[in-house]
Amino acid sequence: MTATESPSPLYEVDRAVVTFRLGSLLTSSRLVAVNDVSLSLAAEKPEIFTLAGESGSGKTTLARVLLGDQEASSGEVRFQGRRVQEVIKAGGHMAFMQEVQPVFQNPFETFNPLRHVQEYLIDTAVNFRVAKDRKQAAEAVDEALRTVGLSLAEIQQRYPHELSGGQLQRVSVARALIPKPKVIVADEPVSMVDASLRMEIVNVFRRLRDEEGVTVIYITHDLATAYYVSDRIAIMLRGFVVESGPVEEVLDQPAHPYTQLLKESIPEPVPEDKESWTRHITLGATEIGEFNQAGCRFASRCPSVMERCRLANPPDFAVGHRLVKCYLYDGEGERDRSGEP
Repeated sequence: MTATESPSPLYEVDRAVVTFRLGSLLTSSRLVAVNDVSLSLAAEKPEIFTLAGESGSGKTTLARVLLGDQEASSGEVRFQGRRVQEVIKAGGHMAFMQEVQPVFQNPFETFNPLRHVQEYLIDTAVNFRVAKDRKQAAEAVDEALRTVGLSLAEIQQRYPHELSGGQLQRVSVARALIPKPKVIVADEPVSMVDASLRMEIVNVFRRLRDEEGVTVIYITHDLATAYYVSDRIAIMLRGFVVESGPVEEVLDQPAHPYTQLLKESIPEPVPEDKESWTRHITLGATEIGEFNQAGCRFASRCPSVMERCRLANPPDFAVGHRLVKCYLYDGEGERDRSGEP
């Protein structure tokens, strides 16, 4: 790389599509779980990038693509300039996981309930060749645990059920840190944790970004923690990214009607007005028909729907520093109401 060349992005998703076939051979249906998604994460600046949306939005499928567990049907997903599947094929999945580590939703499913927690962590250090022997492995485990506010002494000889949900999720993060990855993909990491402990977990991610230089891909339906912890956010709906950009811009002044709905769905102790409780617009269940309908996937629930919304998928429009997939913004960010019914 010359002095004038910029480094390859850490992660780059280029028009990725993931399609599944559901049902039997005679009654099968096609579901596009990830639809024409593009995004990029810089290598030189660690960040917390959030994928947010309701259940069935496609965010977990996209996470599996980023982790190399699911191959895109079309488009490309590149890690440090190379296709993820090529990286795995060349060096093996273990080598790829040394760079990219997952943190899963339920910490109690991460660990064997019949083994002491520290044994699982020590095995991780040995398997990733972080240490030559179990003594060095214990030192590496203690270092990782201290990064998340724990220590090996605190979890020594304890089974998973003897730790709180918050402690065990922090141990899960520590396990992911043992190979010293560049990226952590955290899929709904606070959804199984008590509300009082959620900030404890997301603060760990902030410290990893700021002190360890780790990029975190944070996947959630919880916009409150997303707003607190994220640098950038992408809002997903039925496989599409409908709005993306700096988190303050997207969530303080949401442009897409779906993002506005998600924000209004966050319970407030004292609502500013009754309209937020009575709008004729609701979160939808996961429906295959809504994935496959023509036009915008939000058209059937959008209060600003226009005829063209039902006919063709809207492209991405630049609105400030973000992208919004909505026909309301087809003229340099100005609202076009001419086609409204």
